[in-house]
Parts: sequence; structure tokens; C-alpha cells
Amino acid sequence: MDQRKKKELERLAYQLRITGLRMVQEAHSGHIGGAFSLSEIMAVLYFDKMNIRPKEPDWEERDRFVLSKGHATVALYPVLAHRGFFPLETLKTFRKLEGELSGHAEMRHVPGVDMSTGSLGQGFSAAVGMAEAGKLSGRSYTTYAVLGDGEIAEGQIWEACMFAAARGLDNLTGILDSNKVQLDGTVQEVLDTGDLRAKFESFGFYVQSIDGHKVEEIAGAIDKAKACKGKPSMIIANTVKGKGVSFMEGNHAWHGKTPDEKQFAQAFEELEAALKEL
Repeated sequence: MDQRKKKELERLAYQLRITGLRMVQEAHSGHIGGAFSLSEIMAVLYFDKMNIRPKEPDWEERDRFVLSKGHATVALYPVLAHRGFFPLETLKTFRKLEGELSGHAEMRHVPGVDMSTGSLGQGFSAAVGMAEAGKLSGRSYTTYAVLGDGEIAEGQIWEACMFAAARGLDNLTGILDSNKVQLDGTVQEVLDTGDLRAKFESFGFYVQSIDGHKVEEIAGAIDKAKACKGKPSMIIANTVKGKGVSFMEGNHAWHGKTPDEKQFAQAFEELEAALKEL
């Protein structure tokens, strides 16, 4: 990745955070922590790697994306708007009765959303089904799915893993947002999921572990996953919950909490300062 593209994606990630924070401020609701840990991942996928056509959201040859941790729409909707699937102005309707941008990913009315999600564990199964459908129909698209590290305590995740490996779904790339914090505390405190690399490898996946805030590592891992043949891939992206806002980073209280006006002001100030530095 050249330096110009690297800088562009790094700046975009912070712009996505700022846009998402405005959404939450407007709605007085939304999941910030686990969305901000995803910003670089979403920037790389939608602006560098995925084969998509924003003006043709149902294009049959498009790469598919499933936000299995479906509550993180504060990361998903901003990237769709910035990529051109719908106007940025639409984000003002987030979580409002007169709009279609619900708090969890919604596919019926939101262009660019390939699967409605929110019930944790279920989205990854849908992604596996999409990858299987691609194989059966002879299509060349790749299916990407973002999972939460609290979410993988769901047994359905591992059933999907077994099926994906048994079918040799090398057109499936999972990205685990390993920010190590969930709703009620750290993953280790709530239910320690142990050695994730060893787990996914034992289920037959090609596994990589990266810094999920370094755009060049994300891009490189996606390329390696696509080059791997005969087995599905899982990228363990080590991230920070609430990345970019000092009082949110690593703090489970900001899983779904709404800041007060003073906190909003500080968060905007920190994010805009970081963007300016880039």
C-alpha cells in the first residue's frame, strides 16, 4: 500500500468516527464503543478491497458484507453513506421513527446492507450461506463478515465454522473485532474464549492475527485471505473499544451508553484533533 492510500484510509477512519458520533448525538442513542473499534476495518473494506457498486447495491457479482455484531451500525451506516449508497443527510434519521436506519443492521430498506443482524451469532451463519451460494452458483464474489469477540461465545458461531471448513469455503473471510470488551465487562471476565488462533485453526480456518487499527495490516491480511485456497479465513483484528476517544477506550461502560453534552464536546475535540494530525 502506498503512503497516499494509507493516509487516505487513516483519515477516512477518523471521519467515520466523527460521522458516527454525530449520528449518536442526533439520535441520543447508539453503540459507540464497538463501532469505533471497527473504523479502520470498515474504511479498508469499503474503500480499498470490496468489489461493490454503490449505485447498484443489488449487483449480483458484488462482494457481500455481513455485520454479524449487528449493533455496530454506528460503523456501518457512516461507511455506506460516505461510499455513496445513500446521502449523508439520511444519517440524521438514525434510530428515528420516520427513518429506516434502525439501531441494528437492516437490509429491507437500507441500500448496501446485505443481511439484517442483531441477534448475536446468527449473522455469521448467513455469511457462510452466502459463501456456499457463491460456490454453488459459480460466482466469484467474496463474502466478508465482522464478528464480535463477545459474540463468539454463541455456539452457532462454531457450528457455522464447522460447516464453512467442511465445504472448503475459501470465498469466506471472517474478521473478528477483538477489542476484548463486551457489554458487561471484559471478555475474559464474562466468558474467557481462550486462544482464538488455536480455536479457529482447529476448526479448519486459515488464521491471521493483526493490529486492527493499522490499515496496511488490514489490507495485507485481506489479500492473504483471498489468496488462500481450500479453506475459509479468519482475521483476528486486535482493536481498542472506543478507539479515538480517551475516556471511552477499553471501557465497557461505553458499549451502548450515550455521552452527555460535555462528553460529546470532548469526544469531537479529540477525534477532530486526531484527524487534523493525519
